[in-house]
Amino acid sequence: MLSTGNDIVSLNVINKTRTNQPGFYLKILSDIEKILYRELEPAGIPFENFVWLLWSIKESAYKYLQRTKPSLVFSPTKFVVEQLQLPFGYNITNFEGIETEGTGFDNEAVLKSVIIVGSDKLYSSSLMYRELIVSVVNGNEDFENTGWGIKLINKSDPEYQSNAIRAFLVDRLNRLFHVDGLIIGKSTHGFPIVLKDNVEAGLSVSLSHHDQMVAYSFQFG
Repeated sequence: MLSTGNDIVSLNVINKTRTNQPGFYLKILSDIEKILYRELEPAGIPFENFVWLLWSIKESAYKYLQRTKPSLVFSPTKFVVEQLQLPFGYNITNFEGIETEGTGFDNEAVLKSVIIVGSDKLYSSSLMYRELIVSVVNGNEDFENTGWGIKLINKSDPEYQSNAIRAFLVDRLNRLFHVDGLIIGKSTHGFPIVLKDNVEAGLSVSLSHHDQMVAYSFQFG
């Protein structure tokens, strides 16, 4: 079964002081994961960014598994990030422009990780800018058939976020597959699905939003 999971964090609105308090970050990080921060320190990445990076990875992994395990409960410390790889010579940059889209991450400076959830082993690719973090999770290391997009929107109210991310994704799918009339619906278990003439299309999609940022991922083929 095709699946994908993604999550976005707007770093402009996080509470840095609260994030750095053990009472907060220990609800997200396991003991072994705190050691992984050493991989990011040489790049000058703040600890609060590391915490939210792992949150985005774990949330994406949960969304990935939700399709095949709808009864799965999201408990962040049980989603264990075992590896975290920083690109050679990595420098954090600004998010330029209003939106960006791609297929795969071969031409992107991504942080790669391996996540263990019980007997499941998943892989993530994360884009980190000074303003935001986006993670996408897949069942293997090959993201060749994974599409993704990030967009800055004008408002942060939930209805606007929901409409904006759906329109953003549908526009990409229309352009990519040359098909009109696609609608983003919701499965009986709550995750998003793509419909054409009220029939589910052969795509797996994931949506996320935080403040004035939205992101999608989809898996095909």
